[in-house]
Amino acid sequence: MKKVFSNQYFLLIIRIIIAMVFIYAGAEKISDPKGFSQSIYNYRILPIETINILAITLPWLELISGILLLFGISVKENAAIIGTLLLVFIIAVALSMIRGLDIDCGCFGKGNMVGWRKIGENSLMLIICVVLMAFDSKIILLNDRKTD
Repeated sequence: MKKVFSNQYFLLIIRIIIAMVFIYAGAEKISDPKGFSQSIYNYRILPIETINILAITLPWLELISGILLLFGISVKENAAIIGTLLLVFIIAVALSMIRGLDIDCGCFGKGNMVGWRKIGENSLMLIICVVLMAFDSKIILLNDRKTD
């Protein structure tokens, strides 16, 4: 198993997948801050005073971490940031399910409801982030050749 996880091409592929998911998710939320703010409010977890600032900052964190991850910049650190976000998302979805809320998760626009499927998706992405933190990904997508 360690041989698979230490394969640089495997790590590159999973890194690109996670990066693209978070780039897309961040961009989607940035394009509709009011809708994302409503999605956060629907969870009924945070004080109302914090919702707007979170609705503005969280998507940019997702987008920037995704872009940096895509280009192989500080892979372990950005995988840790995204992994932490995923853990928070898993907890928020689980709490909503326990409380019986039938709400949109706020992940990729409208129509993604909280539930076991969302917990499974986020858990899989969290595992991928842990793999990236443990094994890193040395392949970078930037051309860093030096010219003399």
